[in-house]
Amino acid sequence: MEMGNWNGRWRSVHIYLFFFFVFNSISQVMIGQERAQVNTTIDSVDSRLQGVSEIDGITVGKYLRPDSPVGHTDQNERPYSNSLLTNLARRDVVVSVYSLKGEQVFATKRDSEKFHFPEKRTVSRVKAAQFNGLIGRAPIRNSKNELIGYIQVVDTLNSVKRTQHKIIWIVILLTIIAFALISVFGYLLATYLLRPITVMNNTMKKVTDDPQTELRIPDLERNDELSDLAIVFNDMLDRMQRYIDQQHQFVEDVSHELRTPVAVIQGHMEMLNRWGKDDPKVLNESLQASLEETKRMKSLVQEMLDLTRADQLEIHFSKEETPVMRVVNQVFNDFKMIHPDFTFTLDSDVHSNPIVQIYRNHLEQVLIILLDNAVKYSTKRKEIHISASEDTRSVQIAIQDFGEGISEEDVKKVFNRFYRVDKARSRDKGGNGLGLSIAQRLIEGYHGKISLESSVGYGSIFRITLPIDKVETNKQATKEKSKKEKSDNA
Repeated sequence: MEMGNWNGRWRSVHIYLFFFFVFNSISQVMIGQERAQVNTTIDSVDSRLQGVSEIDGITVGKYLRPDSPVGHTDQNERPYSNSLLTNLARRDVVVSVYSLKGEQVFATKRDSEKFHFPEKRTVSRVKAAQFNGLIGRAPIRNSKNELIGYIQVVDTLNSVKRTQHKIIWIVILLTIIAFALISVFGYLLATYLLRPITVMNNTMKKVTDDPQTELRIPDLERNDELSDLAIVFNDMLDRMQRYIDQQHQFVEDVSHELRTPVAVIQGHMEMLNRWGKDDPKVLNESLQASLEETKRMKSLVQEMLDLTRADQLEIHFSKEETPVMRVVNQVFNDFKMIHPDFTFTLDSDVHSNPIVQIYRNHLEQVLIILLDNAVKYSTKRKEIHISASEDTRSVQIAIQDFGEGISEEDVKKVFNRFYRVDKARSRDKGGNGLGLSIAQRLIEGYHGKISLESSVGYGSIFRITLPIDKVETNKQATKEKSKKEKSDNA
């Protein structure tokens, strides 16, 4: 607000300075014209009196008074029709002629200004308590260049002052009109510009009051930053709503799952408390059942912890270089050992040792997520194929299972956080729907791609594509070649 006040003040100062400059320029031009007029009057009087040998009231009157025929070339010429008489008749100008002794011998009007003997012609601006105008003084010489008297022309500048007053009133009137128009235009413009902000503000308040509302900012129909902000805000609300719905659904699922183990444990404890503790067989069965349900509850609690940490997940994408096939072979061998009841197959068309820019643990984490997912949903045909291939720019890894498969509709959603294809069947399999979302985020963070092809009843294929670092790959190939040559020579 303070900054806006300062801006408004500076704009006002600029306007006042502009008007002052214009007013001062016009005033200077008018005063310059009056100064030239005073000089012209002096020249005209001096020219008329050049034929006079001595200055006195009668002689000067014959040459300067309008009712005297002296000096007129035409007796029918109207008084004050020539330039001299016109100047003498101006109501703001007083023309006085003085003798050599300083006595006033002629005056067009009463002159209250004191006379000073001038040595040469002067036209000066005089500002006094009761006078503000121009005074021109000059010696008068006859045709023989003899000094015969003096002339004084006093211009009160009343016409200039009247014009200045008119200009001031015009400027004031124009300023009032301009400010009124600017105020109206500014109000309309501000209303137009602030309308989207008002709409956004009202929408935000309603969303704050009811976070579950489906209300969104309407299309502003503007191609500007506010329209972009509204789109981003709506996207943010949609994303938050999806997260809220997913988390709400997950909490409902966990709550439902917790009811069963708690009820089972409670039932066994009540049975043991009543009579089962005296029967070793019943006691053993109840303890085993309670332990199983406790493990299940532990798994559910862990899932809830994962859910809490998911929003705090920060992935730092390092610039570490990793040989892809070493990681693939390691994870392949680990899963063969962990799941001996599964058949794992690795087909590799990679003949070099490609290097990709990815943190080794991140690549290993992605492969574990995908293989865990394949094992989890391969209930009948326990067979998993891993394949690797390369081209000049990238290396591709595919993980195929022959399990339940995913519908076309669900394929588009499996990478969403907390999404599980079949919640009823996923309860026994565990998981909270975060794995594939994390895998996608990791791969895309290293400028790679991850995709899914699936068919219900036939299984799924996850494909990973990572760009090859040619420089590091060539360096690695050179090192391996050098080692091989040394080994052969040895």
